[in-house]
Amino acid sequence: MVSGGCVGAEGEADRAAAPPEAAEEPVVPAPPAREVVVGYALTTKKAKSFLQPKLRGLARKKGILFVAIDQKRPLSDQGPFDIVLHKLTGKGWQQLLEEYREAHPEVTVLDPPGAIANLLDRQSMLQEVSELDLTDCHGKVRVPKQLFINTDPSSIPAAVRRAGLSLPLVAKPLVAKSHELSLAYDPTSLTKLEPPLVLQEFVNHGGVMFKVYIVGDAIRVVRRFSLPNVDEGDLSNNAGVFRFPRVSCAAASADDADLDPGVAELPPRPLLEILARELRRRLGLRLFNIDMIREHGTRDRFYVIDMNYFPGYGKNARVRARVHRLPAEPCPERVQEATKL
Repeated sequence: MVSGGCVGAEGEADRAAAPPEAAEEPVVPAPPAREVVVGYALTTKKAKSFLQPKLRGLARKKGILFVAIDQKRPLSDQGPFDIVLHKLTGKGWQQLLEEYREAHPEVTVLDPPGAIANLLDRQSMLQEVSELDLTDCHGKVRVPKQLFINTDPSSIPAAVRRAGLSLPLVAKPLVAKSHELSLAYDPTSLTKLEPPLVLQEFVNHGGVMFKVYIVGDAIRVVRRFSLPNVDEGDLSNNAGVFRFPRVSCAAASADDADLDPGVAELPPRPLLEILARELRRRLGLRLFNIDMIREHGTRDRFYVIDMNYFPGYGKNARVRARVHRLPAEPCPERVQEATKL
């Protein structure tokens, strides 16, 4: 017979040996994510076209706040900013921004003024592409033969002959603040051009240009109508200079047009990725676009004819939205939430 006292003693021993239950730790809520503040210095026109209500709304949902910079006040008295987004070219602004970068290295500047300057001068703009001379299994990327003119217009025909350029020639202002270009068909018309300018051999490309938008590591390509092909009949029947205020704009989209497949086919994605990666590295820029053409009658021969810093994205909302991916340095976790192309 088992003694009740023994049973009670064992129960007491078991309870004594059992470890005390650990007290529950209080749950501390995670602090709210800090907003990423983007200070912007843009012209009124640029701010209106870029910072549209849809973009601002999407940015707020992702914790990104756009704040206008007062250009009349020192930058250090404003903010604090995580990013400075700008497209101003005055020397005074550039000096203020460089001083701010030195004082605040933790702030991401899109993009450094010195790097932007390379795209404002067409003499230096395409130099990196020409030195790259990209050739791989996906295609070749070059720049057209070109000549820079800073002298008297009467000397242009002789300079063109010495350089071995063939007519017709595309003439563009040396300073890339204007989208205006001219097409010169004969030697006499060259004397009517106004230096300083750059002359490029015209390359037939089926009247379609590819605008390659680069936002950080993202690429987006659209088709735009461009100048039509020029044949021998055009050269013999035309003379003079034909001026075009702006060849390519958002209204000239060719994405939905019924085009010859050989003309409409986009450049190979791997080729564009290599080109964009190399130009980002060489130029030190993250907001720019490339104007490319495919030589008519070929599939793999491409030319870069122009580049622009912080271009007008027009109706391309998907490209504008990619700016959300740029706060990578101050806020890496937001990159994962950003809208994809």
